[in-house]
Amino acid sequence: MKEIVVLSGKGGAGKTSVTASFAALGAKDLVLADCDVDAADMHLLTAPEVQVEEDFYSGQTAKVITEGCVHCFKCMDVCHFDAVQHMNGEFVIDPMECEGCGYCYHVCPTNTIQMYPRLSGKFYISKTRFGNTLVHARLGIAADNSGKLVTKVREAAKQIAVEKKLDYVLIDASPGIGCPVVASLTGAHYVVVVTEPTVSGLHDLSRVYDLIKKLKLRSGCIINKTNINEDMSHKIRDFLNKNDIELLGEFPYDVKFTKAISLGKTIVEYDNGALKEKIISVWEKVKTCVL
Repeated sequence: MKEIVVLSGKGGAGKTSVTASFAALGAKDLVLADCDVDAADMHLLTAPEVQVEEDFYSGQTAKVITEGCVHCFKCMDVCHFDAVQHMNGEFVIDPMECEGCGYCYHVCPTNTIQMYPRLSGKFYISKTRFGNTLVHARLGIAADNSGKLVTKVREAAKQIAVEKKLDYVLIDASPGIGCPVVASLTGAHYVVVVTEPTVSGLHDLSRVYDLIKKLKLRSGCIINKTNINEDMSHKIRDFLNKNDIELLGEFPYDVKFTKAISLGKTIVEYDNGALKEKIISVWEKVKTCVL
Protein backbone atom coordinates (compact mmCIF):
# COMPACT_ATOMS: atom_id res chain seq x y z
CA MET A 1 0.00 0.00 0.00
CA LYS A 2 1.39 3.39 -1.03
CA GLU A 3 0.49 6.83 0.29
CA ILE A 4 0.16 9.62 -2.27
CA VAL A 5 -0.20 13.17 -0.94
CA VAL A 6 -1.53 16.00 -3.11
CA LEU A 7 -0.76 19.47 -1.80
CA SER A 8 -0.19 23.05 -2.85
CA GLY A 9 1.65 25.99 -1.37
CA LYS A 10 -1.45 28.18 -1.55
CA GLY A 11 -5.20 27.81 -1.70
CA GLY A 12 -7.01 28.02 -5.03
CA ALA A 13 -4.32 26.32 -7.10
CA GLY A 14 -6.61 23.39 -7.99
CA LYS A 15 -5.35 20.79 -5.51
CA THR A 16 -8.74 19.39 -4.51
CA SER A 17 -10.00 19.29 -8.10
CA VAL A 18 -6.97 17.25 -9.10
CA THR A 19 -7.28 14.93 -6.08
CA ALA A 20 -10.97 14.29 -6.70
CA SER A 21 -10.22 13.44 -10.33
CA PHE A 22 -7.56 10.98 -9.22
CA ALA A 23 -10.07 9.48 -6.77
CA ALA A 24 -12.60 9.01 -9.58
CA LEU A 25 -10.02 7.37 -11.85
CA GLY A 26 -8.59 5.04 -9.20
CA ALA A 27 -11.83 4.39 -7.32
CA LYS A 28 -11.57 0.64 -6.79
CA ASP A 29 -7.89 0.76 -5.89
CA LEU A 30 -7.72 3.43 -3.19
CA VAL A 31 -8.94 4.98 0.03
CA LEU A 32 -9.41 8.74 -0.12
CA ALA A 33 -8.44 10.90 2.86
CA ASP A 34 -9.37 14.57 3.15
CA CYS A 35 -6.70 15.94 5.49
CA ASP A 36 -7.58 19.58 4.88
CA VAL A 37 -9.54 19.49 8.14
CA ASP A 38 -9.53 23.27 8.63
CA ALA A 39 -11.48 23.78 5.39
CA ALA A 40 -12.60 20.34 4.23
CA ASP A 41 -14.36 20.37 0.85
CA MET A 42 -13.74 16.98 -0.74
CA HIS A 43 -17.31 16.03 0.15
CA LEU A 44 -18.57 18.62 -2.34
CA LEU A 45 -17.25 16.54 -5.26
CA THR A 46 -17.65 13.03 -3.85
CA ALA A 47 -21.17 13.18 -2.32
CA PRO A 48 -20.22 10.85 0.55
CA GLU A 49 -22.71 8.74 2.48
CA VAL A 50 -21.60 8.86 6.12
CA GLN A 51 -21.18 5.43 7.70
CA VAL A 52 -19.22 6.33 10.84
CA GLU A 53 -19.40 9.60 12.77
CA GLU A 54 -17.40 10.35 15.91
CA ASP A 55 -16.71 13.35 18.11
CA PHE A 56 -13.06 14.38 18.17
CA TYR A 57 -11.70 15.56 21.50
CA SER A 58 -8.30 17.18 21.82
CA GLY A 59 -6.86 19.37 24.55
CA GLN A 60 -8.82 20.75 27.47
CA THR A 61 -10.99 23.72 28.32
CA ALA A 62 -11.71 25.32 31.69
CA LYS A 63 -15.14 25.85 33.21
CA VAL A 64 -16.15 27.70 36.38
CA ILE A 65 -18.43 26.00 38.89
CA THR A 66 -20.17 29.05 40.34
CA GLU A 67 -21.06 27.48 43.68
CA GLY A 68 -18.11 27.86 46.04
CA CYS A 69 -16.41 30.73 44.19
CA VAL A 70 -15.04 33.33 46.65
CA HIS A 71 -14.43 35.99 43.98
CA CYS A 72 -10.71 36.26 44.61
CA PHE A 73 -10.08 37.26 40.96
CA LYS A 74 -6.93 35.08 40.84
CA CYS A 75 -8.15 33.27 37.74
CA MET A 76 -8.65 36.53 35.89
CA ASP A 77 -5.30 37.89 37.02
CA VAL A 78 -3.27 34.93 35.69
CA CYS A 79 -5.07 34.29 32.38
CA HIS A 80 -2.77 35.37 29.55
CA PHE A 81 -5.54 35.02 26.96
CA ASP A 82 -8.24 37.20 28.55
CA ALA A 83 -10.54 34.18 28.55
CA VAL A 84 -11.82 34.76 32.11
CA GLN A 85 -14.60 37.33 32.33
CA HIS A 86 -16.56 38.73 35.26
CA MET A 87 -20.16 39.19 34.20
CA ASN A 88 -23.20 39.94 36.36
CA GLY A 89 -21.27 39.07 39.50
CA GLU A 90 -20.08 35.70 38.21
CA PHE A 91 -16.93 34.40 36.54
CA VAL A 92 -17.27 32.77 33.14
CA ILE A 93 -14.65 31.44 30.75
CA ASP A 94 -14.97 32.17 27.05
CA PRO A 95 -14.33 28.83 25.26
CA MET A 96 -13.24 30.70 22.12
CA GLU A 97 -10.41 32.39 24.03
CA CYS A 98 -9.44 29.61 26.45
CA GLU A 99 -6.25 27.81 25.41
CA GLY A 100 -6.67 25.04 27.97
CA CYS A 101 -3.37 25.80 29.74
CA GLY A 102 -4.88 25.12 33.18
CA TYR A 103 -3.27 28.11 34.90
CA CYS A 104 -6.59 29.28 36.35
CA TYR A 105 -7.33 25.75 37.54
CA HIS A 106 -4.08 25.55 39.47
CA VAL A 107 -4.39 28.94 41.22
CA CYS A 108 -8.06 28.60 42.21
CA PRO A 109 -8.11 28.26 46.04
CA THR A 110 -11.56 26.64 46.18
CA ASN A 111 -11.31 24.21 43.22
CA THR A 112 -14.30 25.85 41.56
CA ILE A 113 -12.53 25.79 38.19
CA GLN A 114 -12.36 22.38 36.52
CA MET A 115 -10.73 21.17 33.31
CA TYR A 116 -12.72 19.18 30.76
CA PRO A 117 -11.85 17.52 27.42
CA ARG A 118 -12.37 19.95 24.56
CA LEU A 119 -14.71 18.93 21.74
CA SER A 120 -12.59 19.98 18.77
CA GLY A 121 -14.40 18.58 15.77
CA LYS A 122 -16.00 15.66 13.98
CA PHE A 123 -14.50 12.57 12.34
CA TYR A 124 -16.21 10.62 9.54
CA ILE A 125 -15.81 7.49 7.47
CA SER A 126 -18.02 7.58 4.37
CA LYS A 127 -18.67 5.86 1.07
CA THR A 128 -18.29 8.11 -1.97
CA ARG A 129 -20.32 8.04 -5.15
CA PHE A 130 -17.21 6.56 -6.82
CA GLY A 131 -17.61 3.47 -4.64
CA ASN A 132 -14.47 4.02 -2.57
CA THR A 133 -14.06 5.03 1.06
CA LEU A 134 -13.52 8.63 2.13
CA VAL A 135 -12.06 9.33 5.56
CA HIS A 136 -12.63 12.96 6.46
CA ALA A 137 -13.12 15.34 9.36
CA ARG A 138 -14.17 18.84 10.30
CA LEU A 139 -12.30 20.94 12.83
CA GLY A 140 -14.57 22.96 15.10
CA ILE A 141 -14.78 26.74 15.16
CA ALA A 142 -11.75 28.23 16.98
CA ALA A 143 -10.45 24.70 17.67
CA ASP A 144 -6.78 23.85 17.43
CA ASN A 145 -4.75 20.63 17.23
CA SER A 146 -5.56 20.16 13.54
CA GLY A 147 -2.36 18.13 13.24
CA LYS A 148 -3.76 15.52 15.63
CA LEU A 149 -7.00 15.31 13.68
CA VAL A 150 -5.08 14.94 10.41
CA THR A 151 -3.10 12.08 11.95
CA LYS A 152 -6.33 10.38 13.02
CA VAL A 153 -7.69 10.68 9.47
CA ARG A 154 -4.48 9.31 7.90
CA GLU A 155 -4.17 6.39 10.29
CA ALA A 156 -7.80 5.39 9.77
CA ALA A 157 -7.38 5.57 5.99
CA LYS A 158 -4.24 3.43 6.12
CA GLN A 159 -5.95 0.84 8.29
CA ILE A 160 -8.88 0.57 5.87
CA ALA A 161 -6.51 0.25 2.90
CA VAL A 162 -4.62 -2.55 4.62
CA GLU A 163 -7.79 -4.37 5.63
CA LYS A 164 -9.23 -4.17 2.11
CA LYS A 165 -5.85 -4.86 0.49
CA LEU A 166 -6.02 -1.72 -1.63
CA ASP A 167 -3.09 -0.24 -3.52
CA TYR A 168 -3.21 3.40 -2.47
CA VAL A 169 -4.16 5.94 0.17
CA LEU A 170 -4.79 9.21 -1.67
CA ILE A 171 -4.48 12.25 0.61
CA ASP A 172 -5.78 15.74 -0.06
CA ALA A 173 -3.57 17.86 2.20
CA SER A 174 -4.01 21.38 3.48
CA PRO A 175 -2.36 24.21 1.51
CA GLY A 176 0.81 25.72 2.95
CA ILE A 177 3.57 24.24 5.11
CA GLY A 178 2.03 24.29 8.59
CA CYS A 179 1.42 21.60 11.19
CA PRO A 180 -1.47 19.85 9.35
CA VAL A 181 0.65 19.65 6.19
CA VAL A 182 3.55 18.05 8.07
CA ALA A 183 1.09 15.58 9.62
CA SER A 184 -0.22 14.76 6.12
CA LEU A 185 3.28 14.20 4.70
CA THR A 186 4.71 12.01 7.44
CA GLY A 187 5.39 8.56 5.99
CA ALA A 188 4.20 9.43 2.47
CA HIS A 189 5.64 7.55 -0.51
CA TYR A 190 5.09 10.28 -3.08
CA VAL A 191 4.00 13.93 -3.14
CA VAL A 192 2.13 15.64 -5.97
CA VAL A 193 2.49 19.42 -5.74
CA VAL A 194 -0.09 21.52 -7.58
CA THR A 195 0.96 25.07 -8.38
CA GLU A 196 -0.14 27.95 -10.59
CA PRO A 197 1.91 30.43 -12.67
CA THR A 198 1.75 33.44 -10.38
CA VAL A 199 4.34 35.18 -8.21
CA SER A 200 2.76 33.75 -5.05
CA GLY A 201 2.45 30.35 -6.73
CA LEU A 202 6.20 30.16 -7.39
CA HIS A 203 7.08 31.55 -3.96
CA ASP A 204 4.88 29.02 -2.16
CA LEU A 205 6.08 26.19 -4.40
CA SER A 206 9.61 26.98 -3.22
CA ARG A 207 8.53 26.81 0.44
CA VAL A 208 6.70 23.52 -0.11
CA TYR A 209 9.72 22.05 -1.88
CA ASP A 210 11.99 23.01 1.04
CA LEU A 211 9.67 21.09 3.38
CA ILE A 212 9.48 18.05 1.09
CA LYS A 213 13.25 18.04 0.71
CA LYS A 214 13.74 18.23 4.49
CA LEU A 215 11.44 15.23 4.92
CA LYS A 216 13.34 13.38 2.15
CA LEU A 217 10.23 12.63 0.11
CA ARG A 218 9.94 12.03 -3.63
CA SER A 219 7.79 14.50 -5.49
CA GLY A 220 6.46 15.72 -8.82
CA CYS A 221 4.63 18.87 -9.84
CA ILE A 222 1.54 19.84 -11.81
CA ILE A 223 1.29 23.36 -13.23
CA ASN A 224 -2.37 24.32 -13.30
CA LYS A 225 -3.79 27.23 -15.34
CA THR A 226 -0.47 27.24 -17.17
CA ASN A 227 -1.68 29.56 -19.95
CA ILE A 228 -2.64 32.52 -17.72
CA ASN A 229 0.97 33.67 -17.44
CA GLU A 230 3.48 32.07 -19.80
CA ASP A 231 6.41 33.95 -18.29
CA MET A 232 5.69 32.61 -14.79
CA SER A 233 5.06 29.14 -16.20
CA HIS A 234 8.54 29.27 -17.71
CA LYS A 235 10.03 30.33 -14.36
CA ILE A 236 8.28 27.45 -12.62
CA ARG A 237 9.65 24.98 -15.20
CA ASP A 238 13.14 26.39 -14.60
CA PHE A 239 12.66 25.94 -10.84
CA LEU A 240 11.58 22.32 -11.34
CA ASN A 241 14.52 21.57 -13.62
CA LYS A 242 16.99 23.21 -11.24
CA ASN A 243 15.73 21.15 -8.31
CA ASP A 244 15.27 17.90 -10.25
CA ILE A 245 11.50 17.80 -9.68
CA GLU A 246 9.53 15.92 -12.31
CA LEU A 247 6.95 17.93 -14.23
CA LEU A 248 4.00 15.56 -14.17
CA GLY A 249 1.80 17.65 -16.41
CA GLU A 250 0.35 21.04 -17.27
CA PHE A 251 -3.33 21.94 -17.36
CA PRO A 252 -4.56 25.07 -19.15
CA TYR A 253 -7.07 27.42 -17.60
CA ASP A 254 -10.47 26.30 -18.87
CA VAL A 255 -13.98 27.26 -17.78
CA LYS A 256 -14.84 23.57 -17.95
CA PHE A 257 -13.19 23.16 -14.54
CA THR A 258 -15.54 25.75 -13.05
CA LYS A 259 -18.58 24.30 -14.78
CA ALA A 260 -17.71 20.81 -13.54
CA ILE A 261 -17.35 22.01 -9.96
CA SER A 262 -20.65 23.90 -10.12
CA LEU A 263 -22.31 20.60 -11.01
CA GLY A 264 -20.51 18.70 -8.26
CA LYS A 265 -18.47 16.73 -10.78
CA THR A 266 -14.79 16.10 -11.41
CA ILE A 267 -13.29 17.23 -14.68
CA VAL A 268 -12.81 13.61 -15.81
CA GLU A 269 -16.58 13.12 -15.52
CA TYR A 270 -17.52 16.40 -17.15
CA ASP A 271 -15.05 16.49 -20.04
CA ASN A 272 -14.46 13.78 -22.64
CA GLY A 273 -11.72 15.58 -24.52
CA ALA A 274 -8.17 16.80 -24.02
CA LEU A 275 -8.54 17.80 -20.36
CA LYS A 276 -9.69 14.34 -19.35
CA GLU A 277 -6.85 12.75 -21.29
CA LYS A 278 -4.32 15.01 -19.57
CA ILE A 279 -5.62 14.06 -16.10
CA ILE A 280 -5.58 10.36 -16.99
CA SER A 281 -2.02 10.66 -18.27
CA VAL A 282 -0.85 12.37 -15.06
CA TRP A 283 -2.59 9.80 -12.85
CA GLU A 284 -0.91 6.95 -14.72
CA LYS A 285 2.43 8.71 -14.38
CA VAL A 286 1.90 9.19 -10.62
CA LYS A 287 1.18 5.48 -10.17
CA THR A 288 4.43 4.70 -11.97
CA CYS A 289 6.40 7.18 -9.84
CA VAL A 290 5.11 5.77 -6.56
CA LEU A 291 6.41 2.25 -7.25
